[in-house]
Amino acid sequence: MPSRPATTTLWRPTGPKELDLVRDSGWRAWPPRLPEQPIFYPVLNEDYAIAIARDWNVKHDGAGFVTRFEVGTEFLSRYPVQQAGGRTILELWVPAEELEEFNTHIVGEIQVVHEFC
Repeated sequence: MPSRPATTTLWRPTGPKELDLVRDSGWRAWPPRLPEQPIFYPVLNEDYAIAIARDWNVKHDGAGFVTRFEVGTEFLSRYPVQQAGGRTILELWVPAEELEEFNTHIVGEIQVVHEFC
């Protein structure tokens, strides 16, 4: 039986509109970025994702969700970790034009792990 490639767990704070599009994909892909969104940024820390979903998405979208998903580690190596604040504020910056390819490296389904209203 072939072994499964190594994966890295990522989190994504999101609002209800984006989550609906993820649901429409069968929980397999992130939707294309809007013109004003040149970067897709999953985060490497669940607590950071919770803070964004709770403190930003709820305020701006009426609800916030934290999703968890796995991506092939080897593929992710092309995206250097970005420290967007304190030492635990870590993100990957995926250019919008690479998101379709990024989605093909998601292993399994995108899962909702926290919800805030």
